[in-house]
Amino acid sequence: MDILHLIDRLEEVIKKSKRLPFSGLRLVDERNIWPLLDQMRISIPDEVRRAERIMREKERTLAQAHEEAERVVALARSEAAQLTAGHSLVEAAAERAAAIREQAMREAESVRDGADSYAFDMLCQLEQNLKQSLTVIENGIHTIQVERERKENQALAGEELDEGVASS
Repeated sequence: MDILHLIDRLEEVIKKSKRLPFSGLRLVDERNIWPLLDQMRISIPDEVRRAERIMREKERTLAQAHEEAERVVALARSEAAQLTAGHSLVEAAAERAAAIREQAMREAESVRDGADSYAFDMLCQLEQNLKQSLTVIENGIHTIQVERERKENQALAGEELDEGVASS
């Protein structure tokens, strides 16, 4: 399941929870939160697999660029071999081969740069998504901990009140 969808669902559960009067706290039903957190833990490896797939696509694109560069270089060599009939033709062929080789290298470098840029952008976006997910999870855990502590304090206060009434 998409991590952003799970975050939206977690946010919805928190928004639908009851507010505590005179505080910024909410009462959140743990039964609604824990399954979402479990699904997030499952979903994060999916996001990592997606990043790995992006990296494989980058490597495949680079391999294709190298193959294309090799093909262009082989074509240049072939053209150069055909032009070896005369000295001036040999010089022209060498220049043409060098130009084709240079163009192939520029194109390969351009494809590599594009693949690197794409992979970098996707990994940055994934990093942001994971950071946002972690922040939501940490906030949810903090809210639940605060609520537990409040309940425990209320229970202790109630016991102390009961003991005070009983001793009177």
